[in-house]
Amino acid sequence: MAKKNQNEMSFLDHLEDLRWLLVRSTIAIIIMAIATYFFSGFLFDTIIFGPTRPTFFTYQFFCELSHSLGFADNICITEMPFIIQNTSMEGQVNVFIWVCILAGFILSFPYILYEIWKFISPALYMNEKKNAKVFIFFSSLLFFFGVIFGYFVVIPMSINFVATFTVSEIVLNQFTLESYIGMVKTSVLASGLFFELPIIIYFLTKLGLVSPAFLRTYRKYAIVLVLIIAAIVTPPDVVSQTIVAIPMLLIYEASIFISVFVSKNKKE
Repeated sequence: MAKKNQNEMSFLDHLEDLRWLLVRSTIAIIIMAIATYFFSGFLFDTIIFGPTRPTFFTYQFFCELSHSLGFADNICITEMPFIIQNTSMEGQVNVFIWVCILAGFILSFPYILYEIWKFISPALYMNEKKNAKVFIFFSSLLFFFGVIFGYFVVIPMSINFVATFTVSEIVLNQFTLESYIGMVKTSVLASGLFFELPIIIYFLTKLGLVSPAFLRTYRKYAIVLVLIIAAIVTPPDVVSQTIVAIPMLLIYEASIFISVFVSKNKKE
């Protein structure tokens, strides 16, 4: 299994390739960010601020689920006791730009993966290079699933928690626009990148930096960490915490399975 390029590249050659990777990826993000400008009304009113309304899909789903489980209206949301306000002159302009950039990054993610694959492909065997389409497809799919999970699960749970938590009845929740958008960006990106864990584990196992035994040893710590995260971002009920925790635990278990598969192939 010979490498495609037997000529070793110098350190400066690698830096030059990395520079062009960043340049082309940045251009792709900017192009997609500009494209989202034409849909900015839908982007903000329907998507970004959708989870601030009691009629949002996730809240309706949990309400119907609570009825089917016999919990009555225990987890039904009828109001969001907070307002979002802008407190700086350039606040809305900055938010508009960064949200478009975030949307541009999400939409151009498959192309960024393609650039990353081109960068690392000289170090791969010929049979591994043939899997480029598979790598890009599954990596993009996992990332988009993570983004969807963050948007429909993590963000609504987080908003519901911070909106209803109060130290005193005389304190009113008036969140700044920057803090709300920051929470949305963090939740979506963190979830998307977390769902890339199986792909990351695949490459780390091939490099010998991670082993199935290592992942199994630290499984109990991973479970505790996931449960803590689920408890933080969800209301204090078992159903919500379970819905958040299960996908994250399944991702970790899938990473262990992939690590086992890669280790067996290396031995063979």
